[in-house]
Amino acid sequence: MSKFDSPKIMPRYTFITILMTLVAVAVIGKTLYIMTAKRDYWMAVADRQKKDSVSVKPMRGNILSCDEQLMASTLPEYKLYMDFNALYEAKNDSLWTAKLDSICNGLHNIFPEKSAASFRRHLEEGRNKLSRHWLLWDKRVDYNTFTEVRALPVFRLPKFKSGFHTEEYNARQRPYGSLAGRTVGDMYGAKDTARFGLELSYDSILRGSNGIIHRRKVLNKFLDIMDTPPIDGADIVTTIDVNMQDLAERSLLDEMKEINAHVGVVLVMEVATGDVKAIVNMERCSDGQYREVKNHAVSDLLEPGSVFKVASIMTAIDDGVVDTAYKVNTGGGTWPMYGREMRDHNWRRGGYGVLSVSRSLEVSSNIGISRVIDQYYHNNPEKFVRGIYRLGLALDFQIPLVGSSPAKIRMPKKAPNGQWLNWSNTALPWMSIGYETQVPPISMLAYYNAIANNGKMMRPRFVKKVMKEGVTIMEFPPEVMKGYEQIAKPRTIKLMQDVLRKVVSQGLAKKAGSDLFQVAGKTGTAQMSKGAAGYKSGSVDYLLSFAGYFPADAPRYSCIVCIQKTGIPASGGQMCGPVFRNIAEGIMAKDIKLDVRDAKDTSSVLCPDVKAGNVLAADYVLSHLGIKTFADWSANNVKGSSLWGHATIKDGKAVALRRTKQFARSQMPDVHGMGARDAVYLIESRGVKVRVVGRGRVVKQSIEPGTAVKLGMHCELILES
Repeated sequence: MSKFDSPKIMPRYTFITILMTLVAVAVIGKTLYIMTAKRDYWMAVADRQKKDSVSVKPMRGNILSCDEQLMASTLPEYKLYMDFNALYEAKNDSLWTAKLDSICNGLHNIFPEKSAASFRRHLEEGRNKLSRHWLLWDKRVDYNTFTEVRALPVFRLPKFKSGFHTEEYNARQRPYGSLAGRTVGDMYGAKDTARFGLELSYDSILRGSNGIIHRRKVLNKFLDIMDTPPIDGADIVTTIDVNMQDLAERSLLDEMKEINAHVGVVLVMEVATGDVKAIVNMERCSDGQYREVKNHAVSDLLEPGSVFKVASIMTAIDDGVVDTAYKVNTGGGTWPMYGREMRDHNWRRGGYGVLSVSRSLEVSSNIGISRVIDQYYHNNPEKFVRGIYRLGLALDFQIPLVGSSPAKIRMPKKAPNGQWLNWSNTALPWMSIGYETQVPPISMLAYYNAIANNGKMMRPRFVKKVMKEGVTIMEFPPEVMKGYEQIAKPRTIKLMQDVLRKVVSQGLAKKAGSDLFQVAGKTGTAQMSKGAAGYKSGSVDYLLSFAGYFPADAPRYSCIVCIQKTGIPASGGQMCGPVFRNIAEGIMAKDIKLDVRDAKDTSSVLCPDVKAGNVLAADYVLSHLGIKTFADWSANNVKGSSLWGHATIKDGKAVALRRTKQFARSQMPDVHGMGARDAVYLIESRGVKVRVVGRGRVVKQSIEPGTAVKLGMHCELILES
């Protein structure tokens, strides 16, 4: 037996074993305690230590209007905190105590919702806990508020001496508020992620790329060292015109409130480019207020009603089966259609009798349109639907907005035995007048825009370009849909343009017309289906619409107005027409305003060129501008209150003012070279009505100078810059 096996030594080893076991159990127990009960505490401690490879968020790009006004921008917001431990370590406790009342009163003045006494109790609680991250105010504040708080006593000191510090967030702001809100989009503030609209569709461009920093402790302070700088997001320039958007929104809201509508949509598109200049989506909420909740303009798949009739007749004309002069009998306002009854809106008043196809569209005769289509396509409905597809109504435009959907227009399918599988005898007549199909407003507007554009189907454009620091880095030019460069024969397009003008001038859409310029378009009034309940379940819901373009003789803009309401009266022409007219007249009035750039001196002459007119007035103005003048008239010529002549530049420095030949008040004066004001004054003072075309100087007058003036004469003046 060895000495280690002695009975006296064995208990000593047993004791050591037991002791080591207890120590191991204690270590494991402490570990479990730290991992569970104290986990949150130690995680907070870890957060205060150095961090490697910390992600740094970039600044999000802006969303701009077509003229580069801010529609959505990123601005900093702050959460305000106090580190009382730093205050204690900086030995500024006595300063804090002395200034506490001033701090609390200052916070109350900045945040009046909370009293100074409440702020004092709150701050003392944080100080007693020696909190390193004590929240001063429970909401984010903007930069101006942050600077006000930072100017308070103690807080104005460096953060390592005052303990005052912040957490900065990038907040999305919209200077124009809710204007085009569903289209511009929004962000999840806390997550800093896009929710919908252009914010979501162009998120990868707007967001930019994160940077990376690491933290190192130097002289008892943590410093952020940049490894990879963040790349800020780029700006996108939209096609939205803020003024047109505001005009469209106000015009629609006024009408919706008047007729108690529950959904309204307006789209304005530039004919030549397909640019969406305004897009309004209003919906009545539970509190009775109208807001943008859903982008109905691109997502509503509803039966369009009578605005679809133009496509039906256009297909028939393009196929050569009818012409606008073709006559159709509409009877007394009702007509049997395969066991169902087709009615015109005036069936109680005896209907329209025999109508031309053109007149059928003007008065929106259901019978006139459906009888023509059924007569020529009943045995081959597939040909008719393919004609509708050819017009581009079923195109998928790939609209960059969440929830957008192309039109759903059912294509007939024939079984091997020759029977139609998904078709009935009544499907074609009702499809021809805008039922049995589902077309979003933007698809219908794109179709009418193509008519205005002489047959060219433009893709609706929402974004023109991408910019970075004022430099264009990507462009999205106007795009003609491939295969739809000409949706119909030129003659067909011309005939439809003529008919659409008549719909407004002498049809049911007179309220959409303007006394100032020509308008073309078509009304629509459709009952809305209530699912399984069909169209006749208690009160009836209606989709009212008007689609058209202006000015009709030289189209610049197309527009569609859609309103959903319950019960009668319900009329697309009477209710949507005035909205269209107000928008059209507002846009045209804005466009005729002179641009300051029109006044630019393109000839680079140092001395201003002087128009013909009152040479005494010109001499007075030029003299006060310090420009030497020399006149060619005598005192005997100065009679009355005005002297009319023309002026020329000489040597680029002086102005020669010369008197022109004078005519009696019974004769037409010579106004060549004059501006519009002087020319109109001279002619209208002789009792002649004047029509001015263009801007600048008069280059042509329709009545020759010296012609005897007669009552009722009209003179047209052509002006050029």
